[in-house]
Amino acid sequence: MLNPVWLETFITLVDVGHFTQTAEKLYMTQPGVSQHINKLEEACGCKLIKREKKSFSITEQGRLVYNHAKALIRNEKFLFEQLSFDDPLSGECTLACSGSVALLLYPRLLPLQNQHPNIHINIKAAPNHQILADIKNGHIDQGIVTNIPNESFFDFEVLGKEELCLILPQKANVNNSWERLFSELGLINHPDAEHYLSLYFKQSLEQELTQLDVSKIPVVGSINQISQILEPIAQGIGFTVLPKSAVDSFYLPKRLKVFKPKQPVIESLYLVCKKNRVLPARYDTFNSIIRQTWA
Repeated sequence: MLNPVWLETFITLVDVGHFTQTAEKLYMTQPGVSQHINKLEEACGCKLIKREKKSFSITEQGRLVYNHAKALIRNEKFLFEQLSFDDPLSGECTLACSGSVALLLYPRLLPLQNQHPNIHINIKAAPNHQILADIKNGHIDQGIVTNIPNESFFDFEVLGKEELCLILPQKANVNNSWERLFSELGLINHPDAEHYLSLYFKQSLEQELTQLDVSKIPVVGSINQISQILEPIAQGIGFTVLPKSAVDSFYLPKRLKVFKPKQPVIESLYLVCKKNRVLPARYDTFNSIIRQTWA
């Protein structure tokens, strides 16, 4: 790394154009200025100026170093401006969540960006494990997950609860055994399908469901676009489990059959960020909208 003091001397020399005046401006001696320039040239491995008696001219290499040094000053100035001013109405707000949560939440967040165009909303749909990995690695600022995260790595708060639904084609005969029905229909797979199925089978209090092995259910289709997961089921193909919000937003609800278990299957939602992460001021309004959605 080039010595910033030498770079400052070099910039001043080029701007002033005279060794004596540079020394006066920097409160140095003229030999001191010459020494800084010599050391900078040694560090760069090339001549930065061409000396001509009492004057000098800058070399092409010197111009590159000069532009680099000026850019460093501009970037440092911009950094300090950012550090001293946390604009609550400007910057990017990032959030990762399931596709069904994104489907519910994104339209509610857009008015914020419409009202304040300098706020940029970035929503990423992903399964729980990917959300937590992205938060831990600093790829996103926060996420919404359905499992309590490791308190050693994450801070979290409970947002609310959401019902899970077992969704079948309208003509499906739920009087058959579940194992036979699922084998005939097959699963419409999606990134959270295994998690949702396991939770549904465990909590529904349907005795036969609790005994089923999720891994043995045949898969007849797979898609990661939340708005299209229910399309094949509406056409009589397959079954799946999704949050109620995804079912409510589907445009052909009459072609679906939502099974009513003995006990509703509920999952908790947690708003998560990295441990001890202090979010910028713009997240105050952003997160208030998220909290109101489940209030």
